[in-house]
Amino acid sequence: MASAHSDPPDSGGAPPELLSLPVRVITEPGQLPVEFLEPSAAHKLVIGFDCEGVDLCRHGALCIMQVSSSERSGGRELRARAFARPVAGVGGGGREGGREALPASEFELLSLPVRVITEPGQLPVEFLEPSAAHKLVIGFDCEGVDLCRHGALCIMQLAFPNAVYLVDAIDGGKELIQACKPALESEYVTKVIHDCKRDSEALYFQFGIKLHNVMDTQIAYSLLEEQEGKKRAHDEYISFVHLLADPRYCGMPYPEKEEVRTLLRQDPNFWTNRPLSQMMMRAATDDVRFLLSIHEKMMEKLTKVSLWRLSVRSELYCRCFCINDNLYADWPPLPTVPDEIEPDVYVPEADILSVLDVPPGKMGRVIGRKGSSIMEVKQSCNVEIHIGGAKGPPDRVFIIGPVKEVRKAEAILRGRMLEF
Repeated sequence: MASAHSDPPDSGGAPPELLSLPVRVITEPGQLPVEFLEPSAAHKLVIGFDCEGVDLCRHGALCIMQVSSSERSGGRELRARAFARPVAGVGGGGREGGREALPASEFELLSLPVRVITEPGQLPVEFLEPSAAHKLVIGFDCEGVDLCRHGALCIMQLAFPNAVYLVDAIDGGKELIQACKPALESEYVTKVIHDCKRDSEALYFQFGIKLHNVMDTQIAYSLLEEQEGKKRAHDEYISFVHLLADPRYCGMPYPEKEEVRTLLRQDPNFWTNRPLSQMMMRAATDDVRFLLSIHEKMMEKLTKVSLWRLSVRSELYCRCFCINDNLYADWPPLPTVPDEIEPDVYVPEADILSVLDVPPGKMGRVIGRKGSSIMEVKQSCNVEIHIGGAKGPPDRVFIIGPVKEVRKAEAILRGRMLEF
């Protein structure tokens, strides 16, 4: 089904369409436009030009030559770039210098069109009206100021196979986000996201949206490590930057993330600035453009049991900080063990989420010096423990894990609260 959209608003810097120019990797002369290879007075060109290399000079190695042009400069579309990434375990010797070209599919992801959305009608119909006949898998993320139940949600990123949509919650307002509610709550739209807890909290408390049918790549990574027999530290959660850098799932460095963090430290209201700058659009897009590719690779590796555990724990992450008086009674039921799992396959006890109220003045005893108390409980009970912290809720502890392990952790933490 065709997507309905209009031209995005002015970005306040470079035109947004420049962010989505196609990227071509050139290895043979014949792949370049004829008017570039055979310049003439009849086809004058204006091109952008740059070179990359190792110690670039008369003696250094020239590795990449970038050439760009567009209709705006009077020439036909032309953008030639070559990218390379490190190969795990390969040194710098040889003609390739220990590097390999990115797969064509990943270059396509680098050049996905970017749409800035300020009205519901600019979004694809199959997203706005989810159905069993048109199931979707999308990359998903949110940006905002101190994103939580109180902070401002500013941009919601949706990555489709053929485009990235930046849903502008500031210019589009509450009506725009509400138009996305059916999809965000739908079982027919799988949302691929990295660590959904705070995003879900913001959507729930600010817009009444119960995020559902999520595939959390942070959880998936842990389950895949567990499948391979690797044991992770109980306070170790893969960051999105490190996940992108892992050659098994993407192998893409993300140094720009630190640049954005620096800007956020300088201007905490960075995401509220309008019109969207080129940097804002690029940063928001980079947080979702590779999620579908990562999802595909992870799904190929996860066992049926791990897929079930992933679906359960992702749902628990969604509701973790969304505590209310009815104890999640209005949320969708948790996934049950699938029938297709063979009878002789071991299925671990299902995870649950427990919320522990902490009396005033007792949170320090629960956490311990530099988190020592929490760490001891995690290690002895094999559970995840999340604290609301400065973003809140400050008087509750959230425990995720198998029923017996969670009950054991609850008992230990309640005992710590009674200590003088």
